[in-house]
Amino acid sequence: MYEYFQGKIIEKNPAYVVLDCNGIGYLLNISINTFDKMPNSGDCKLFAHQSIREDAHVLYGFADRDERSMFRDLISVSGVGAATARVMLSSITPSEIQSSIFNGDVNRLKAVKGIGEKTAQRIIVDLKNKVGKENIGSASILSGVHNNLRSEALNALETLGFVRNAAEKAIDKIMREEGNSISLEELVKKVLKNF
Repeated sequence: MYEYFQGKIIEKNPAYVVLDCNGIGYLLNISINTFDKMPNSGDCKLFAHQSIREDAHVLYGFADRDERSMFRDLISVSGVGAATARVMLSSITPSEIQSSIFNGDVNRLKAVKGIGEKTAQRIIVDLKNKVGKENIGSASILSGVHNNLRSEALNALETLGFVRNAAEKAIDKIMREEGNSISLEELVKKVLKNF
């Protein structure tokens, strides 16, 4: 298993990059997100994932570990292959995928070419607990504090008998208005007042 490739960029386009690593040229398939983060020339380091099939050994390159982690999570879902995962990561960022999974946003995932409603639902069901516990990068839509506060408030409201989807919408609305400075107690009280 390869961890990363570091070398000189020989060829770069939105679909793949060729890196010269000590005289050996490696072709790594990449997403648009990785393409945008890479320099146009010179040295580059890409985190790798190797896919071994009967007919091919394919290398994928990622600008950071977070994108590679999301790729691996996506391909673990039945019906989502490496090509589909790469299209998803080219269409939306890993943090947007994480947010969509965490919030159960089927429509956001369906907007990606090749993802139907059943596949989007399967991705959410299979990965919700996994990505809810992870924090994808510093640019994540849900920061660690925000994510924990939201989860705790949601758990409290569900315990009180509120429907999850309605509670999520109310929590998100108040957190957008108030920001991360709001306490758990204040957040729950404001949601209760709005119901």
